[in-house]
Amino acid sequence: MKKQPEITAKTKKAFMDAFCDLYCQKPIEKITIQEITNKAGYNRSSFYQHFRDVYDLLDCLEKEVLDFILQQQHSKGSVHEIFAVFDEKGFYLNALSALFGDYSGNRFLEKVKASIPFESLKLNISKDNPMFPYLMEFHLSTTLSLLRLWYHRQKDMSLEDVLNLILRLYTGGISAINRQS
Repeated sequence: MKKQPEITAKTKKAFMDAFCDLYCQKPIEKITIQEITNKAGYNRSSFYQHFRDVYDLLDCLEKEVLDFILQQQHSKGSVHEIFAVFDEKGFYLNALSALFGDYSGNRFLEKVKASIPFESLKLNISKDNPMFPYLMEFHLSTTLSLLRLWYHRQKDMSLEDVLNLILRLYTGGISAINRQS
């Protein structure tokens, strides 16, 4: 007999939540399936019904968050608006905290940058401009890195304030921020 989809989704989410909590505390190499299952409140066989191993769980988590970002991007547009939605969604915010955490490196940042289509960023940059790759890297890396720093600093200001800071930095640079402080 096949389990109900909502139960399956709830179980998978419990494993992902447990993994996120652990991944915020230590590197993936030190996270065991036993720790995940204990924290999630399920047994190992349930874990293996959803994932091959801890790395498969990480891949599934990254894919789910990237899919969410792309879905939001189609309806919201800017990177700033996309990340504003994360503040409303507890699971995705927990996932981002783990994926932008101390132990994640740049793996997820690179996946996000590779996934976001240029056209959706609504920037006034021509792809024919020889500076295009540099400008795109600057835009995406700066935004994502500042959001990652915000997570590292335990969200020490509101998301709106972070996004406004990013916009002010893009339009006026550091010296404009310095003059206002």
